[in-house]
Amino acid sequence: MAKVLYSLEEISLVELLLSGAIGVVPTDTVYGLVARASDPKAVAQLYHAKHRVHKPGTIIAADITQLLTLGIEYRYLVAAEQFWPGPVSVETPHAIGYLHQGTGRQALRIPDDENVRGLLAKTGALQTTSANAPGYPPATTLAEAQAYFGDVVDFYVDGGDLSGRKPSTIVRCDEHGLLEIIRRGAVDISDIKKRSA
Repeated sequence: MAKVLYSLEEISLVELLLSGAIGVVPTDTVYGLVARASDPKAVAQLYHAKHRVHKPGTIIAADITQLLTLGIEYRYLVAAEQFWPGPVSVETPHAIGYLHQGTGRQALRIPDDENVRGLLAKTGALQTTSANAPGYPPATTLAEAQAYFGDVVDFYVDGGDLSGRKPSTIVRCDEHGLLEIIRRGAVDISDIKKRSA
């Protein structure tokens, strides 16, 4: 039976993630299904639980160094740094196949939440995807997340009602550092255009 935790600061949460568990946590945007990004087996379980094929989720990290440690090239992060920490996920190319599911690209983000970054500092970068079944809206409460995943995951962290939050805005960064908006979200698109101009 999946454990229910009540804080991102619980030591048992770090231990679960370090041991290869997958689960649902509140992020700086919506509830996310998470696994350690450096653990191929855990990432595979996450994608299986979400029924995702060739649709990589987002890697969240405490800082740029964690992304570099994973193998993301710094040249792709230069354009992204202006948005972080914040609810903007920047899709860049990378060569870590088990993470990007054969697409060659994946979104990255440094969350604008001290508690989430504190967790990431202890666990390393996490592979995430919104906590929902394909085609359904992201969970905004613990009960909604449990209805989607039941005991398919190892744990849930109750972060309260997140219904007022929007998913991250997603932009794509090309080889020349130019940005293209992929999904509207928590940050206004006109703001992105101003900052990337």
